[in-house]
Amino acid sequence: MRLATIQTPAGPRAAVASDGQFVDLHASDPTLPTSVRELLRQGAEALARAAQAARQPRAVRYDAAQVALHAPIIDPPKIICVGLNYRDHAQESGVPIPKEPVLFSKYATAIIGPDQPIVLPKVSAEVDYEAELVVVVGRRGRPRSEDEGWRFVAGYTIGHDVSARDWQLRKDGKQWMAGKTFDTFAPLGPTLVTADEVPDPHRLAIQLRLNGRTMQHSNTSQMVFSAGQILAYLGQIFTLEPGDIVFTGTPPGVGFARNPPVFLKAGDVVEIEIEGLGVLRNPVVAEEC
Repeated sequence: MRLATIQTPAGPRAAVASDGQFVDLHASDPTLPTSVRELLRQGAEALARAAQAARQPRAVRYDAAQVALHAPIIDPPKIICVGLNYRDHAQESGVPIPKEPVLFSKYATAIIGPDQPIVLPKVSAEVDYEAELVVVVGRRGRPRSEDEGWRFVAGYTIGHDVSARDWQLRKDGKQWMAGKTFDTFAPLGPTLVTADEVPDPHRLAIQLRLNGRTMQHSNTSQMVFSAGQILAYLGQIFTLEPGDIVFTGTPPGVGFARNPPVFLKAGDVVEIEIEGLGVLRNPVVAEEC
């Protein structure tokens, strides 16, 4: 199942993508919640009712070409990010392959959806791109093993870890969190693909195109730590909650590692494609004030 958050006359609503349309779940079945996060919190029974609602002849449907998409999860409890999680990207960056996940975070104010603009802040001159597979958590708890971690995965979406390298790498002490969480620096979407539809998330082609030119091209098989390992590692630190978002790292080809470096500029269009998950597209604009 492909879950989405669509804009409707009643506001953002949880929806299911089906045959070129989006089904408004709450409008089709008022017992279903209005948000994807709450749908995940209610568990397998609610997801089964959502799938059933999407098949009803009288379901409330919107044509996909005419609906505006938000990020699949617009209100995550946490946004956790893993750095240097691709072997080929660690080599590109000239750093050792990590022995444990390297963690940082973003805030929910960074989230935008498909086709919404990435805003280049006036205070940064080196805004970079990073294509990422994103894991969405589906249950509450603290997994303690890789096998248990896998059971916490609700599904997957595409993320863009936009990064202000001058803040991340050249501020005193290196400001990783600050450089990663400017407003609009966490595009997500277009949909959340449930785990049952992704047999092996670590065998997916992943690429990023900047104005049609392929800049990143790799495979999630290059990941150092699997989704299950990452969630088990996080479970040592804090309680996972339904709707938590986990960015799992980026492959090589990022702008700051190129010679000469390539940074985002107003007028650019970034497309990230992950096999089986779709395409996340966002234009780039300059900050106005």
